[in-house]
Amino acid sequence: MSLTVGDVNHGFELIETNQVTEINSTAKLFEHKKSGARLLYLENDDDNKVFSISFRTPPADSTGVPHIIEHSVLCGSRKFPMKEPFVELVKGSLNTFLNAMTFPDKTMYPVASRNNKDFRNLMDVYLDAVFHPKMVDTPAILMQEGWHYELESPAAPLTYKGVVYNEMKGVFSSPDAILERKVSQELFPDTAYGEESGGDPDDIPCLTQAEFVAFFRKYYHPANSYIFLYGDLDILDTLKFLDEAYLKDFERTAVNSAVTVQAPFKSGKEASYDYPVSPNEPTKEKTYLSLNYVVGKAIDPEVYLGFMILEHLLLETPAAPLKQALLNAGLGKEVFGSYAKSMLQPVFSVGVSGSEPDRAGVFKRVIHDTLQNLVNEGIDKKLIESSINIFEFHLREANFGSRPKGLVYNMKCMDSWLYDESPLMHLAYEPTLEKIKTAVHSPYFETMIQKYLLANSHQAMIVLKPKPCLSQAKTAELERKLAEYKATLSAEQLKGIMDQTKSLKERQETPDPAEILKLIPLLDLQDIESKAEELPLIEKKEAGVPVLFHPIFTNRIGYVGLYFDVSAVPQELLPYVYLLAEILGKVDTSKYNYTELSKEINIHTGGFCYNLAAFSENGDDQTYHPKFIIKGKALVDKLPQMFELMGLVAGGSLFDKQERVKELILEVKAGWDTALFKRGQQVVASRVLSYFSPAAKFNEIGQFTFYKFMSGLERELDGKLAEIGKNLANTARLIFNRDSLLVSITCEEGDYPKFTDSLAVLYNLLGARNLKPVTYHFDLEALNEGIMTAGKVQYVAKGANFRRLGYSYHGSMKVLESILRYDFLWSRIRVQGGAYGAFAQFDRNGNIVFGSYRDPNLLATLQVYDETAQYLAAFNTGNVSRREMTKYVIGAISGMDTPLTPQMKGERATALYIRKISRADIQVERDQVLATGQEDIRRLAALVDAAMKENYLCVMGSEQKIRESQEQKKVFGRLAEAFE
Repeated sequence: MSLTVGDVNHGFELIETNQVTEINSTAKLFEHKKSGARLLYLENDDDNKVFSISFRTPPADSTGVPHIIEHSVLCGSRKFPMKEPFVELVKGSLNTFLNAMTFPDKTMYPVASRNNKDFRNLMDVYLDAVFHPKMVDTPAILMQEGWHYELESPAAPLTYKGVVYNEMKGVFSSPDAILERKVSQELFPDTAYGEESGGDPDDIPCLTQAEFVAFFRKYYHPANSYIFLYGDLDILDTLKFLDEAYLKDFERTAVNSAVTVQAPFKSGKEASYDYPVSPNEPTKEKTYLSLNYVVGKAIDPEVYLGFMILEHLLLETPAAPLKQALLNAGLGKEVFGSYAKSMLQPVFSVGVSGSEPDRAGVFKRVIHDTLQNLVNEGIDKKLIESSINIFEFHLREANFGSRPKGLVYNMKCMDSWLYDESPLMHLAYEPTLEKIKTAVHSPYFETMIQKYLLANSHQAMIVLKPKPCLSQAKTAELERKLAEYKATLSAEQLKGIMDQTKSLKERQETPDPAEILKLIPLLDLQDIESKAEELPLIEKKEAGVPVLFHPIFTNRIGYVGLYFDVSAVPQELLPYVYLLAEILGKVDTSKYNYTELSKEINIHTGGFCYNLAAFSENGDDQTYHPKFIIKGKALVDKLPQMFELMGLVAGGSLFDKQERVKELILEVKAGWDTALFKRGQQVVASRVLSYFSPAAKFNEIGQFTFYKFMSGLERELDGKLAEIGKNLANTARLIFNRDSLLVSITCEEGDYPKFTDSLAVLYNLLGARNLKPVTYHFDLEALNEGIMTAGKVQYVAKGANFRRLGYSYHGSMKVLESILRYDFLWSRIRVQGGAYGAFAQFDRNGNIVFGSYRDPNLLATLQVYDETAQYLAAFNTGNVSRREMTKYVIGAISGMDTPLTPQMKGERATALYIRKISRADIQVERDQVLATGQEDIRRLAALVDAAMKENYLCVMGSEQKIRESQEQKKVFGRLAEAFE
């Protein structure tokens, strides 16, 4: 049925309709007449359907009320009154996306699914959550998700606890998060952007239940909502559901939620702040310098898209002139930048890490002089062409990995729709892009630089300095404050807090009644596809090179992976293999210098990336295949150019320019300084596995071991540059050899000849050396490390290898992962413990790892891991119904059936091939998952018990917490400082 503008169906008037050719969709904009709700439907044939409802939620303070509400509305509602409907959905849905997100000025609730029944179920639960949540009359929800006083006994210390409280403590353990916060605070002192919508841990405990409810009642109304639908769905039936189930109950009202504009400054601001480092951590060259500009508005499409390209051009490639000028001036070790566009007044930022406070003046001057010179002399036209080309490639490719396309388009819509402009402004990018393309022949970007940067006084210079013991001082101050407050309380008031603590724990520990849980709609196992998806793979040989061909529709793009065997590299050089992955494409080659190389790659391709992986064989962690992987993508007509560039990078990279190698090493190390704690979950999991698994040991060389290796290089850099260059060259020579190459190509059947015609170009640029593989002898031992930082939360991991304990892999372990993540560990570690989350992973090679993240606890979390087997042994029909079991199975299948892009399908098929996992193996695993029952889960109790008793563990987190835990229980084999 065709819809006409002006028609009203189920209370919705069709306001306008437009073709959006850029995303192959028809856009239909509706308004619900009674409630005032806005609705955008992007109609197309994508079966991965998306629904979201968003609200404009500008905060007035930094108590984190938008963020805490985002958590809390999903803790029970009118139709679904159980404590955690969100978790119940995750357990038993085929969703391809299910989450909620808080931004500086909006809160979004998106879901996606390919199953029609599931999609409607997800919509129903989310709509009931945002319009009829239990949080308005259940104070325990704010206490759990936001904050509460915790007191176990009259003699115990009074503390704060809460999921968001601990999450934000984790966020603000990272200097880059602190810097981002201070930038917004300085640039937007008079608007919502100056506040922390996620919540500042110092301010979160100021939030009251009354303020919490008032914020919800003010902003969570259909008249302040933005409803988004995407994909192949019955729009009239969906409109009917929205109207009859929810919107008809609301009357249109005026909601004052407008995002106010910060008046520009008459002159730029400067401010200095501190961030915490460990007491023994050196502070030399650990300062961050950042210059930040407010640039126009997000509702100017030329500024919006233009600055995305300009930021890339100035800062994101080895040829970037502003980045190079800052590095050449010796102002820091790493240059970083960003363009924050999902706000009414976007922010362009330039920064350096690894600096000193007294370099701030020179830092500003170099930025100004470099930009002025670009305006006066003009920007290199080839650099402009390369930046525009790679952005256009990514726009047209629309490859968002595992994220549904509709979700990405939804977020892009909100960048204009939220500010009362057309939601299609940034989706219909063609006219804007065509105008920007004139920059190759006109001073387009030079004019932008002059107007929005050089002549812009709405700017702030931020200096962020390291301060040892700051974290300990803040912790001591909080403890003192809470102790003083506790001393003012009467015995009756203390009893009230203890009763409240006890009551909350009882609520958390009490399961929802079965009849309540049944209210969550659930699919049947018959709704599940029993056959595993077959990933196309055809083995071939071209020009003497083994090729894996994946014939898939790719819209004339070729996705190529070059998999080089690493096993000829001696063990002592393995850290250099990981260093190669960081710096390839950023050094000179035999044909192009590194700036020319960057431009050529961006002009002819969609970019290259480099990484390593040790692929363990199916069911065996002793046998593994270490591969250095170069990935690239290009239009099939550009495959010859791409293969030449890949060959130059692999076979022709030069490491003899010592200053360039030094620059890159300092940049890589500084990047790890910033990112190490944020990678805590990955670091501790890989570290634990490295204690007992050779394959994991190889992979861990690229994690904490690599960071320590880079720290050592940095300390002795000037005296070792010649040696480092030789080691890099020797390592590259031992890897990039056509006799050790496996090529993966994903493209359409008809385009395969273009690939074979181009492969010879690569082949001729690589040497042929018959190299003997090295046998690696890793020291495997239970180090059981406590890795100490200035952070305020922990990442806690424990693991083992169950095959060595006499157990075999079974598909029911996938179901167990779902049960533990969203039931036992969720309840004990997140809900009761206050951590942001926890997980368990079981691999075919026998490795098992449990982990928690942003966790206020340490010993208590390890105890939960140890008690898992007890929980599983009691996992029976008395506490788990057949319906619950079905839910867990569906949840496991959902994780296995994540939609894959063509590129991801090729990569997945290649990984399975290298690991010797057959299609039959995949099908057996799926059959086992679908057949999993309570008995299968109970049977795994002994395995988990044996694994936990192996007692391999690793923790990264607060130095104080780690030392206290060591004094209490001697859990660690050694303590290590994270940072050097």
